[in-house]
Amino acid sequence: MLKVEEVQPTEFSNELVAKFGEIVGRYPEGKQKSALLPILHEVQAELGWVSPSAMDKVAEYLHIKPIEVYEVATFYTMYFLKPQGKYVLEICRTGPCCLVGAEKIMDYIGEKLGVKENEVTADGLFSYRGVECSAACGYGPVLQVGPEYTYYENLTPQSVDKLIAELTEKAGKS
Repeated sequence: MLKVEEVQPTEFSNELVAKFGEIVGRYPEGKQKSALLPILHEVQAELGWVSPSAMDKVAEYLHIKPIEVYEVATFYTMYFLKPQGKYVLEICRTGPCCLVGAEKIMDYIGEKLGVKENEVTADGLFSYRGVECSAACGYGPVLQVGPEYTYYENLTPQSVDKLIAELTEKAGKS
């Protein structure tokens, strides 16, 4: 498993840096810190996660202290602080979904993929985690798949098998 200390310094693509400029331009002069959340989203979209070296570079770009970036990235669960699979299965684990089997679905996914929560499969395709409310209480158990964040509702072991097969096939074509 990759450890954070082993990560090489981060380099952002020219396209990503240009996107940073566009995002910062949305905010008044001197308020560049307001661009932090959307910039972290863009970093994660390009790199797949937000490493400490990426957070340092974002801080440098925004002319803020690195701790200001770390505080935000560690507060919000939408930012991945370690490498994830190409497809991140995020299962709602709040009360309504748990009442209709979300925990069993999470156990099933772990067994099916052969990894524990927040680990990455050997082929790099999948990781899964429990998340807070997905705002689809009437359709539980539900999960969303990143990076597109498509919702899948009324999950069963069979529908999970089908989803994993479809994503595996899709990955083979890309």
